[in-house]
Amino acid sequence: MTKTPSEIGERDVQTVTKTGQSVVPTIDGVKTRSTTNHVDHLGSVFEIFEGENDFFETPLVYAYQFSVRPHLMKGWGVHDHKLDRYTIISGEIVLFLWDARPESPTRDVVQRVVMSDRAVRQVIIPTGVWHISVNLGDEEARLINFPTDVYHHEAPDRRLLAWDHPDVPIRIADYLPKF
Repeated sequence: MTKTPSEIGERDVQTVTKTGQSVVPTIDGVKTRSTTNHVDHLGSVFEIFEGENDFFETPLVYAYQFSVRPHLMKGWGVHDHKLDRYTIISGEIVLFLWDARPESPTRDVVQRVVMSDRAVRQVIIPTGVWHISVNLGDEEARLINFPTDVYHHEAPDRRLLAWDHPDVPIRIADYLPKF
């Protein structure tokens, strides 16, 4: 017997309001920003840091570029002392954030942020929030991080978990392409 469409599949869920406002839960302290792209006949430019603004609340003290190769991921990682402040330069990633802070009003909330030149370009990740960058695209994604502290090679401020660690309340595999 053939099933009707209403008997198979899963019902889609709302992700935005009619005006485009996200209804997805957000983590306390996570900030995102889409920058303006200035495009002309020669190419494009976007401002990463325009001096004093409301997004970067503390001074820039250190910066580095990192990348995530196509169909791979980096994380889970968390910092005990510093914030990460990502800016995507090229490519597209899905950034998963998990709030594991004991006293946080959003403890155990998982937030997804799509980062690309067509979506959110910048995100601030608070101390104590686990994060993993997943590149679902076919090109290498390149990002710049402006953490709030310099990297201490002799004692890195970073703890790691496997991408599929049983304590993580989201199954990253559910978001990976099915071939």
